[in-house]
Amino acid sequence: MIPKFTRREWLAASAGALCLTGCGKPRPVVPSTVSILRAPAYDQTIYGTMRRLLAEHPLDVRGRSVLLKPNLVEFEPQSSINTNPIVVHAALEAFRALGASSVRIAEGPGHRRNTLDLADAAGYFKVVPGFEDLFVDLNLDEVTRIRPSHQFSRLEKLYLPNTALGADLLVSMPKMKTHHWTGATLSMKNLFGTVPGGVYGWPKNVLHWAGIEESIADLHAAFPRQFAIVDGVVGMEGNGPIQGVAKRVGVLVAGRDPVSVDATCCRIMHIDPYKLGYLRLASGDAEPRLAEQNIRQTGESIASVATPFELLPELRRVRLEKT
Repeated sequence: MIPKFTRREWLAASAGALCLTGCGKPRPVVPSTVSILRAPAYDQTIYGTMRRLLAEHPLDVRGRSVLLKPNLVEFEPQSSINTNPIVVHAALEAFRALGASSVRIAEGPGHRRNTLDLADAAGYFKVVPGFEDLFVDLNLDEVTRIRPSHQFSRLEKLYLPNTALGADLLVSMPKMKTHHWTGATLSMKNLFGTVPGGVYGWPKNVLHWAGIEESIADLHAAFPRQFAIVDGVVGMEGNGPIQGVAKRVGVLVAGRDPVSVDATCCRIMHIDPYKLGYLRLASGDAEPRLAEQNIRQTGESIASVATPFELLPELRRVRLEKT
């Protein structure tokens, strides 16, 4: 059974937050595990790679519900904008093999209202058998009002889809991409797709007005039962997340703590995670979570797969200087 953590418990247990004990002595940071596995192409080898990736993490999903949240943005199937459907189908099959009672796919695109047409154009109907029966449009799902456990943005409350809130495990499956405002868009920024357009409209500018970095941190806190799988087989550099160009990295990156996963992806992209505001916010008082020595890497080393991503001139300040 996947336990339901409070945000405070999640920070302490899953991410090894640095906190003080009753006697005033700092508790050692418990390293989180992040896997980096090579995935050279979108082919049948992805299925075996995905099974090996999940085997590196103690995910007891037997009898539980799993929700896969890819990144679907635009109608360009040959581009590097959307999470590749073979990666999502491989995850679906792998979680089923682990005994999950249900594995569904859900997304709430921020730019397009016709979500099923978008998924079709991205190849999901062709790759995932019975896709329409497995899919939930989060833009149109029933919602529940929640209040952030630790409010960062100017949003005092959030209306979030019941399918995402009710999942025993929410699996964020973004593309590895640069972002023209936040520097990088990875597993945490991907949660913008859980904000229903049916409530907030398109293109969900309320999240920008409330503070884009702060809204990312709020959404991260709203979903404590997370796992992240980043599609870095082919990412996007330059003017991401839509108008950039393809960047082949050839990896899948995964872990239970999205902060550590995103920090690891940043280092692969030669972006300094300490310079991304939402990562600092989500780390709270535990910025050691971002330190490379406090993230236990399995599979490939960062150095062996590091691939510098081009950045817009105004974002070169987030470049990781030490390589």
